[in-house]
Amino acid sequence: MYYISNLLSLFDNLCIIIIMDIFDIKNKINSSVFTHEMLYYILEKSFSNVNEKISNMVKKNDIIRLKRGIYFFNPKYNTIPLDKISVANILYTPSYVSFEYALSYHGLIPERVYGVTSATLRLKKVYDTPIGRFDYIKVPQKAFSIGVDWLYDNEVGGRLIATKEKALCDKIKSEKKLGVMSQKRLWDYLIYDLRIEENELLKLDTELLNEIAISYNVKILKTLVITISKRLKNG
Repeated sequence: MYYISNLLSLFDNLCIIIIMDIFDIKNKINSSVFTHEMLYYILEKSFSNVNEKISNMVKKNDIIRLKRGIYFFNPKYNTIPLDKISVANILYTPSYVSFEYALSYHGLIPERVYGVTSATLRLKKVYDTPIGRFDYIKVPQKAFSIGVDWLYDNEVGGRLIATKEKALCDKIKSEKKLGVMSQKRLWDYLIYDLRIEENELLKLDTELLNEIAISYNVKILKTLVITISKRLKNG
């Protein structure tokens, strides 16, 4: 009985050591999602065979692979939910979160969006991961960096997401079926299809919208600027 008790105590202590080890590693990575290189740098000071250690962490489900070389910690080790914006940014670079996900994030559309769609300079890409789907749509280089916000906090780290104006322009530009629209038809699309409140549309920065529209150089975005500007002017 004494022998069994000692074994159980040893097992409990071993579990505590393992958990502390994982938390110690986690505390040194100030990001909700991280690369193989980031993890390697942390571990190489303490482990002789770093790749074997990383492989064992994956097998034990301490870290979960999103794709080759990209991981996140098992949710049981997290005090806050995994940030999908950070995940989207690092899965496929360069990119920023936009389209429906950003519109929902900013509160412009009422629906909660689960799949994350980002803009990128690279070819179209899709990742189906353990935490959901991540889509990437190519945008022109001239338009890529305009209207993108850098968000940062100590728990999540830094991430890139489109402003309200950029997310709306990206969404409209990506809808090939829209084609050329009159001001009234475009307004109806914004109100009834996207279900954006009129007062929210009138809060948008028309100067930024115009800058984005010029960078994209497509007629429908120029129509968007004119439509909102006219309604602002007419009260």
